[in-house]
Amino acid sequence: MAQRGTTRNGVADKIPASDLPQPVKIQQVRYTKIFINNEWHTSASGRTFPTRNPATGDTICEVQEADKEDVDKAVAAAKAAMQLDSAWRKMEPPRRGRLLHKLADLVERDRKLLATLETLDTGKPFLQAFFTDLEDETYLCLTRHEPIGICGAIIPWNFPLLMLMWKLAPALSCGNTVVIKPAEQTPLTALHIGSLIKEAGFPPGVVNIIPGFGSTAGAAIASHEGIDKVAFTGSTEVGQLIKEAAAKSNLKRVTLELGGKNPCIVFADCDLQMAVEEIQKGAFYNQGQCCTAASRVFVQDRIYEEFVRRSIENAKKIVIGDPLDPQTTHGPQIDQQQFEKIIGLIESGKKEGAKLEYGGGAVGEKSLFIHPTIFSEVKDSMRIAKEEIFGPVLCIFSFKSKQEVIERANNSQYGLVSAVFTTSMDRALSVSGALETGTVWINCYNAMHVQTPFGGYKMSGNGRELGEYALAEYSEVKTVTFKMNDSM
Repeated sequence: MAQRGTTRNGVADKIPASDLPQPVKIQQVRYTKIFINNEWHTSASGRTFPTRNPATGDTICEVQEADKEDVDKAVAAAKAAMQLDSAWRKMEPPRRGRLLHKLADLVERDRKLLATLETLDTGKPFLQAFFTDLEDETYLCLTRHEPIGICGAIIPWNFPLLMLMWKLAPALSCGNTVVIKPAEQTPLTALHIGSLIKEAGFPPGVVNIIPGFGSTAGAAIASHEGIDKVAFTGSTEVGQLIKEAAAKSNLKRVTLELGGKNPCIVFADCDLQMAVEEIQKGAFYNQGQCCTAASRVFVQDRIYEEFVRRSIENAKKIVIGDPLDPQTTHGPQIDQQQFEKIIGLIESGKKEGAKLEYGGGAVGEKSLFIHPTIFSEVKDSMRIAKEEIFGPVLCIFSFKSKQEVIERANNSQYGLVSAVFTTSMDRALSVSGALETGTVWINCYNAMHVQTPFGGYKMSGNGRELGEYALAEYSEVKTVTFKMNDSM
């Protein structure tokens, strides 16, 4: 099953093999229960569900399965912790800041363990897991930024720890309490964070973690009258259901980070090898299981053939194998359902006339590994050109003019991210201004920072995560106006 290439992944290339971090040996997963009110609970129903290692198919452990009754308990705990006289509500921001810093220190302390759990749960290679004036009167106006209340967070399986932190940090910074549902495929890192929350000294009920399924626990969060805001990262289809449930219940605030079919535009004047490497990083990172995946690559006609040739050569360097092996750069897909969806879309590309240049199938007969796949001669009407694949498939299109490619790039229901490769600053600025996406990368890909807002246009969602814009998603702004006495 394993295939070896000539390079390791990312930062590992610069570190001697003997100094690379190694996974932790886990005999038994410690935290598998529901975390509510700083305590561990069995599910109300008594049911559990297995979380499996996608690299082997083996069950890692059984996790307690939350349902509506458990969500009710978590909301009650969060509500109690949110009362005006509670320790959390009375806590000054510097104290909240110290708690968050302590939690960060604990996460750093358990970094190897969390990375190992992440790798076991997702199949992600270990190193990727590690590494206003009124009339004539005089008024004094001020604004208060207050917590929204109880925030529900529904976390995806592709970056379970990262997405949890994207939602947890701004919610707690603004003084909210939280009810979190990790994805049923990948609950382990979230549950371990629950133990760190308690160890850090957060008051009971501030953070509640309820593993379970979307149709039960997730749906209960979205429709719960006691939850004031919900944040979700995942598919557009599920995002629509969450927004509908939120509207039909208490009109809770909703932020959604959803799917993408992300265009990359490669102009003839670019640094071609750099463009090839950056785009493949975008297409194949995390086995293509990224909402930001480089899904549609438009290459100017006069460099098209050379771009395809170099893309094939670069793909041959990818190392497929055991995700816990630090040499591995490409692991399995998350589960059988996702595997079959990706294979089905690859087959549709072949049938609809795209040219298969590399890969195109499974690695072995009984695994969830899929070869990195490259298609050329892709047409805009093909399924692989329109549907989010969420797998390691790179689709390469040809274009002639700037205006043509902008129109084609924007011809999608999605608008999450895009990229432009060119040495012309004027062209880069004009094209980035025309692209209908929440993020545009120039001569790079997946360059994300905690200070920069992230979110999408159109059916890629609404609201923003990261940066100061994320704080606005977790706070209510109140205006307080005083009429001033002229004699003062």
